[in-house]
Amino acid sequence: MAEQKAASIRARVRAEMVDEIKRVARRHLAVDGANLSLRAVARDLGMVSSAVYRYFASRDDLLTALILDAYNALGDAAERAEAAVPRGDLLGRWLAVADGLRGWALAHPEEYALIYGSPVPGYAAPVDTVEPSTRPVVLLGGILADAWRAGLLVDHGDDPLPPALAAEVRRIAEFTGADVPEYAMVRGLLAWTELFGALSFELFGRINNTILERDAWFAHQVRAMAAYTGLR
Repeated sequence: MAEQKAASIRARVRAEMVDEIKRVARRHLAVDGANLSLRAVARDLGMVSSAVYRYFASRDDLLTALILDAYNALGDAAERAEAAVPRGDLLGRWLAVADGLRGWALAHPEEYALIYGSPVPGYAAPVDTVEPSTRPVVLLGGILADAWRAGLLVDHGDDPLPPALAAEVRRIAEFTGADVPEYAMVRGLLAWTELFGALSFELFGRINNTILERDAWFAHQVRAMAAYTGLR
């Protein structure tokens, strides 16, 4: 019993230390971007750098932890927003997802930049970051599938895809659970990429001195994207 209690205390202390290291690292993101230094993080914590390595074996391990946290926090925000809308209100669910993503991004611009900004030189994200990164698109895929079952998605006669690209789109549809025709999935993917393009343009200052009414502009964009997919 005493050994179990001691192990529990050690685990709790370790978890608290990991959280504190990540908290300081996020503060560094605001100043230095993804150019993280374990030595600098250790200095802010009042620790020797070798002590930090007990928790994160390398800078890349710390970056991966921050990336996973950011993807999951973004996914949580989108899923909470979408879950609050009645299932039959497909347009409302799409708008809620978009607003949830934007709200999180505006509140956490440095973390958004970490996952959707420029790639970090010398860093290769491990495979375990893939699933968390797809949570928003899986959510949107579910809305698209519900719209198809409701008869809202219409074939507009868009140009067919080359065979190799069509196969990739089918794989994405299978992964997201969007059991919809190719034309519907293509429009859904275009809307998804435009949504994150809109977020990135706003977060990275691409519409500074161009669009001042940011809320109204974003609302207009996401409604136009929804209409393009068939959600009206």
